[in-house]
Amino acid sequence: MPKFIIEREIPGAGDLTPADLQSISQKSCSILGEMGPKIQWVTSYVTDEKIFCVYIAPDELTVREHASKGEFPANNVCQVKKIIDPTTAE
Repeated sequence: MPKFIIEREIPGAGDLTPADLQSISQKSCSILGEMGPKIQWVTSYVTDEKIFCVYIAPDELTVREHASKGEFPANNVCQVKKIIDPTTAE
């Protein structure tokens, strides 16, 4: 199944408290539960002004549906085409 990177512009994201992040995570997981196993949240990276999320889903539309239901921004959704890491150099 395809993997997607979602860029969410959230001013002050880096200042969100652990309680804020827990609340956001709970909301996301609740919506994922409603949508069924067709979409999976893998991980997210919080920066000063953005959150970058990694999801597995059948298509971009499903990723955007999750964002819409959760009222989460999805400013940019990119499908991962290939993965490289240090072992690629070998």
